[in-house]
Amino acid sequence: MREFGQAVRRWRERVAPETVGLAAGGRRRAAGLRREELALLAGISVDYVTRLEQGRAANPSPQVVEALARALRLSADERSYLFRTAGLAPPCPDTVPAFIPPSVHRMLDRLAGTPVGVYDAAWTLLLANPMYAALMGDPSGWRGNERNGVWRNFVGPGSRVRYTPEERRTFEAMMVADLRATAAQYPADQQLRRLVAELRAGSARFAELWDSGVVGRQEGGPKTIEHPQVGPLTLDCDILSVAGSNLRIMVYTAEPGTPDAERLALLGVLGTQSMVG
Repeated sequence: MREFGQAVRRWRERVAPETVGLAAGGRRRAAGLRREELALLAGISVDYVTRLEQGRAANPSPQVVEALARALRLSADERSYLFRTAGLAPPCPDTVPAFIPPSVHRMLDRLAGTPVGVYDAAWTLLLANPMYAALMGDPSGWRGNERNGVWRNFVGPGSRVRYTPEERRTFEAMMVADLRATAAQYPADQQLRRLVAELRAGSARFAELWDSGVVGRQEGGPKTIEHPQVGPLTLDCDILSVAGSNLRIMVYTAEPGTPDAERLALLGVLGTQSMVG
């Protein structure tokens, strides 16, 4: 694991904090991310990052290696190298892709004032910019299935989006139809199989929709978000696809000059203040 740890440290030190949405303030003994910052971005403990870099932690899971690769903004070749030095085979084409191309990272950097979340084809949240976190809730503490939108809506705490009963039924059917299409596209993905099994066991509504055989694609549209600080916001929710990677990019925007646009701008200020605090 020494080679793995050296690679993580080398790549950590080359990432400027401001390029990943972190404040660059304070005195730094070296360039790049601190271990605490990498741990926050990857969703693992600082102690674990330390042990990995020092070669004292053996057999990191594929999920941990993937999270580190995303946090470090590795290229496709670097990501494959990191998997191999961890003693793991890089994810194959038969599993749901989780690699985020550098161009998508750059897009999020340029849309700093717009809530943007990046999901894989199974609707697991891979990356969220600070505005998305301010709007929908900070995902940095979410672990495992908590990061999956289907699981959160059928088994977990749900989201801040407000639905009428009819809208809720339609949304649930769309989510299941989309997940079934993804499961058919990636039949060898064991993690996706486990997710579906847990959803079937934990939600009678999901099991009913899954057994109906519905297949389709989740679509965007107007969404009303109940925010605890600024109140309700009705925003356009657009779902964009990334060619070649099967990622879904969720973007929330407000019509210019409306009260919703003013609330969204206020949310940007409140969210920034909260992160600085």
